Amino acid sequence: MHLGFQAVVTIVVYPGLANLAPDDWERGHAAHTHRMLIAVIPVYAALAIAVGLAVATLSCSPALIVTTGAILIVWVTTALVAAPIHHRLSIGGPTQKLIRDLRLADTFRLIGAAVACGAALFV
Repeated sequence: MHLGFQAVVTIVVYPGLANLAPDDWERGHAAHTHRMLIAVIPVYAALAIAVGLAVATLSCSPALIVTTGAILIVWVTTALVAAPIHHRLSIGGPTQKLIRDLRLADTFRLIGAAVACGAALFV
Protein backbone atom coordinates (compact mmCIF):
# COMPACT_ATOMS: atom_id res chain seq x y z
CA MET A 1 0.00 0.00 0.00
CA HIS A 2 2.71 2.45 0.98
CA LEU A 3 4.80 1.82 -2.14
CA GLY A 4 1.75 2.33 -4.36
CA PHE A 5 0.86 5.54 -2.58
CA GLN A 6 4.40 6.85 -2.87
CA ALA A 7 4.64 5.90 -6.55
CA VAL A 8 1.46 7.85 -7.31
CA VAL A 9 2.85 10.88 -5.49
CA THR A 10 6.11 10.66 -7.45
CA ILE A 11 4.66 9.89 -10.88
CA VAL A 12 1.38 11.85 -10.81
CA VAL A 13 0.99 14.27 -7.93
CA TYR A 14 4.31 16.13 -7.83
CA PRO A 15 4.61 16.60 -11.60
CA GLY A 16 1.12 18.10 -11.57
CA LEU A 17 2.06 20.38 -8.69
CA ALA A 18 5.25 21.48 -10.45
CA ASN A 19 3.26 22.36 -13.58
CA LEU A 20 0.84 24.73 -11.86
CA ALA A 21 0.69 28.11 -13.52
CA PRO A 22 2.11 30.93 -11.36
CA ASP A 23 -1.33 32.52 -11.03
CA ASP A 24 -2.75 29.21 -9.78
CA TRP A 25 0.08 28.36 -7.41
CA GLU A 26 -1.29 29.62 -4.09
CA ARG A 27 -4.72 28.01 -4.52
CA GLY A 28 -3.29 24.85 -6.12
CA HIS A 29 -0.65 24.28 -3.46
CA ALA A 30 -3.18 24.85 -0.67
CA ALA A 31 -5.52 22.31 -2.26
CA HIS A 32 -2.63 19.89 -2.73
CA THR A 33 -1.68 20.23 0.95
CA HIS A 34 -5.24 19.57 2.09
CA ARG A 35 -5.69 16.53 -0.19
CA MET A 36 -2.32 15.07 0.78
CA LEU A 37 -3.05 15.32 4.50
CA ILE A 38 -6.23 13.32 3.93
CA ALA A 39 -4.22 10.66 2.05
CA VAL A 40 -0.99 10.65 4.06
CA ILE A 41 -2.45 10.29 7.55
CA PRO A 42 -4.20 6.93 7.01
CA VAL A 43 -1.30 5.50 4.98
CA TYR A 44 1.32 6.50 7.53
CA ALA A 45 -0.91 5.39 10.43
CA ALA A 46 -1.39 1.95 8.86
CA LEU A 47 2.34 1.77 8.22
CA ALA A 48 3.12 2.71 11.83
CA ILE A 49 0.74 0.06 13.14
CA ALA A 50 2.20 -2.60 10.82
CA VAL A 51 5.78 -1.75 11.77
CA GLY A 52 4.90 -1.62 15.46
CA LEU A 53 3.20 -5.01 15.34
CA ALA A 54 6.04 -6.54 13.35
CA VAL A 55 8.70 -5.24 15.73
CA ALA A 56 6.66 -6.30 18.79
CA THR A 57 5.69 -9.78 17.63
CA LEU A 58 8.39 -11.00 15.24
CA SER A 59 11.92 -12.01 16.01
CA CYS A 60 14.51 -9.55 14.86
CA SER A 61 15.81 -10.41 11.43
CA PRO A 62 17.92 -8.59 8.84
CA ALA A 63 14.80 -8.19 6.67
CA LEU A 64 12.85 -6.60 9.54
CA ILE A 65 15.75 -4.26 10.30
CA VAL A 66 15.98 -3.19 6.64
CA THR A 67 12.21 -2.75 6.39
CA THR A 68 12.02 -0.68 9.56
CA GLY A 69 15.08 1.37 8.65
CA ALA A 70 13.75 2.17 5.18
CA ILE A 71 10.41 3.27 6.60
CA LEU A 72 12.17 5.44 9.17
CA ILE A 73 14.13 7.08 6.35
CA VAL A 74 10.84 7.83 4.58
CA TRP A 75 9.32 9.34 7.71
CA VAL A 76 12.40 11.41 8.58
CA THR A 77 12.66 12.66 5.00
CA THR A 78 8.99 13.63 5.10
CA ALA A 79 9.21 15.39 8.46
CA LEU A 80 12.59 17.09 8.14
CA VAL A 81 12.84 17.77 4.41
CA ALA A 82 9.56 17.59 2.46
CA ALA A 83 7.32 19.25 5.07
CA PRO A 84 9.63 22.26 5.56
CA ILE A 85 9.95 22.66 1.78
CA HIS A 86 6.17 22.64 1.45
CA HIS A 87 6.00 25.28 4.16
CA ARG A 88 8.45 27.49 2.25
CA LEU A 89 6.48 26.88 -0.94
CA SER A 90 3.27 27.98 0.77
CA ILE A 91 4.88 31.19 2.04
CA GLY A 92 7.00 32.32 -0.90
CA GLY A 93 5.71 30.35 -3.84
CA PRO A 94 7.65 28.05 -6.11
CA THR A 95 11.25 28.43 -7.12
CA GLN A 96 13.21 26.03 -9.28
CA LYS A 97 15.41 25.16 -6.30
CA LEU A 98 12.50 24.40 -3.97
CA ILE A 99 10.72 22.26 -6.57
CA ARG A 100 13.98 20.44 -7.38
CA ASP A 101 14.67 19.85 -3.67
CA LEU A 102 11.12 18.60 -3.14
CA ARG A 103 11.41 16.18 -6.06
CA LEU A 104 14.77 14.94 -4.74
CA ALA A 105 13.31 14.32 -1.28
CA ASP A 106 10.41 12.56 -2.92
CA THR A 107 12.81 10.32 -4.84
CA PHE A 108 14.40 9.29 -1.53
CA ARG A 109 10.93 8.48 -0.18
CA LEU A 110 10.10 6.38 -3.25
CA ILE A 111 13.36 4.46 -2.95
CA GLY A 112 12.75 3.98 0.77
CA ALA A 113 9.23 2.70 0.14
CA ALA A 114 10.51 0.29 -2.52
CA VAL A 115 13.28 -1.01 -0.26
CA ALA A 116 10.84 -1.42 2.64
CA CYS A 117 8.35 -3.26 0.44
CA GLY A 118 11.00 -5.56 -0.98
CA ALA A 119 12.54 -6.33 2.40
CA ALA A 120 9.11 -6.89 3.97
CA LEU A 121 8.61 -9.84 1.63
CA PHE A 122 11.32 -11.64 3.61
CA VAL A 123 10.17 -10.76 7.13
